[in-house]
Amino acid sequence: MTLSDESLVERVLERDAHAFETLFHRYSEMVCHHLTRIVRDRASADDLVQEVFLRVWDRAEQWNGQGPFRAWLFRIATHQAFNHLRSVQRRREQPLEMPRPPAEEEDEGFVPAYLIDASALGPDAALEEAEQRRLLRRFIDELPEEKREVLRMVHDAEMEVREVAERLGIPEGTVKSRLHHARRRLAREWKDLENEQEDAS
Repeated sequence: MTLSDESLVERVLERDAHAFETLFHRYSEMVCHHLTRIVRDRASADDLVQEVFLRVWDRAEQWNGQGPFRAWLFRIATHQAFNHLRSVQRRREQPLEMPRPPAEEEDEGFVPAYLIDASALGPDAALEEAEQRRLLRRFIDELPEEKREVLRMVHDAEMEVREVAERLGIPEGTVKSRLHHARRRLAREWKDLENEQEDAS
């Protein structure tokens, strides 16, 4: 007989290792996929899966049964992923005292405001706007160079399409096309992540 998540969690609270293992096998791949989308590194995601389920083992009582267990698990995973990204960022900043980059290259300088939505990743209060911005910057950095350049010029430098075309020496139609494809790809990446959160709830 297949036990429900609720029954398994009750057994985990009683320190039933077999019930915990069942939950792990039921959800670990799903959680790993979600983590990989955020941290963009499978090895780190694998490590984070262990941390997520360790928290389930240690703090299963924090799930109060209101809402699906899977949604609670995904919130833990998302929180752990953002903690990881913050830790990586701190490690990058601490070793060397480098001069501050020009304004147009600063981390906080660019994220399209139209993509920032405080509820985009679900109702969990731990998902702050700053973390959403950090994740969006990762998506932006992965855009093809020519599309990323146009996106930055329009949204960061607030240049008109005509000005961008003149600066790059390309037709206005090409600027519009690159901008459209860049926005569309970002929106798709963001929506995919949002859908994973919704599917878990």
